[in-house]
Amino acid sequence: MKKILVTGAAGFIGWYTAKLLLEQGISVVGIDDLNSYYDVRLKSYRLNNLEERENFTFIKGDIADMEAMEGVFAEHSFDAVINLAARAGVRYSLENPHIYLRTNTQGTLVLLELMRKHGIRKFVLASTSSLYAGQKMPFSENLPVNTPISPYAASKKGAEVMAYTYHFHYGIDVSVVRYFTVYGPAGRPDMSIFRFIKWIDEGTPLTLYGDGTQSRDFTYVEDIARGTVAALKDVGYEIINLGGGKRPVQLNEVISTIEKSLGKQAVIDRKEFHSADMTETRADINKARELLGWEPEIDLDEGLERSIRWYRENIDWLRDVSVQEQTGLS
Repeated sequence: MKKILVTGAAGFIGWYTAKLLLEQGISVVGIDDLNSYYDVRLKSYRLNNLEERENFTFIKGDIADMEAMEGVFAEHSFDAVINLAARAGVRYSLENPHIYLRTNTQGTLVLLELMRKHGIRKFVLASTSSLYAGQKMPFSENLPVNTPISPYAASKKGAEVMAYTYHFHYGIDVSVVRYFTVYGPAGRPDMSIFRFIKWIDEGTPLTLYGDGTQSRDFTYVEDIARGTVAALKDVGYEIINLGGGKRPVQLNEVISTIEKSLGKQAVIDRKEFHSADMTETRADINKARELLGWEPEIDLDEGLERSIRWYRENIDWLRDVSVQEQTGLS
């Protein structure tokens, strides 16, 4: 492949994925609307890093805007599309569900329709472990995920089934990658790891929903990027979990690890567990191993240490970065 469209390129996973593609000698056109859902300084930091590299082109735009996206597809000849643009956050999706449907579902439809029109065959779609709410663990791809408990999860389910429709009728090869609680340096400030590090370091009360025994299959962002790029493989239509694949870790344990690394004690402000959250996630990653030859390499201790190191190196400007409490872990 010579040129790939990466949507959400200024986002957390989009940045790492675009970097990996560029390192492999592939030209990347990145698109992002740079919305203010979370502090835009983080997006600017990632984007500035990409724009220092050769063979990267950035376009500010909204993937749900058909006219604007038509211009992008007319100007460039893409070998594949990796759709990482999304409105994320479980809890906030209950407050503003319309923007989730627009970006996550309608935006995916716009991309698929333009791929059909321009003869682009390969599509990688980012999806979420939040779809597995209420299912038995470990979560495997063959489980029915027809009862999403948040508009965020519902919008991702809509994107998955729309991609299947375009695979069925037009032969677009689709890899749906379901991510499990991604974290790492320059992560999203609405996610638990970023917030916990910042709050503990500052001595700010740490907002914790529930008793902290809820657990997640944390997955380091570089591992996620490798899996996403590996998913460019021709598969027909497949849904593939990308997760830690080991023991889920409780939030209390994560907080304790960060406390030890920073040498500071967390001040915890406990709140009621949110009904849209999941108590535990654990990925079955056998399919990723067999189909993509992928499995995670960075364990949580190392990943947390790398995240804390990055935070310390960038503390001067991160002090002013605001964090949100209204989203979640997944």
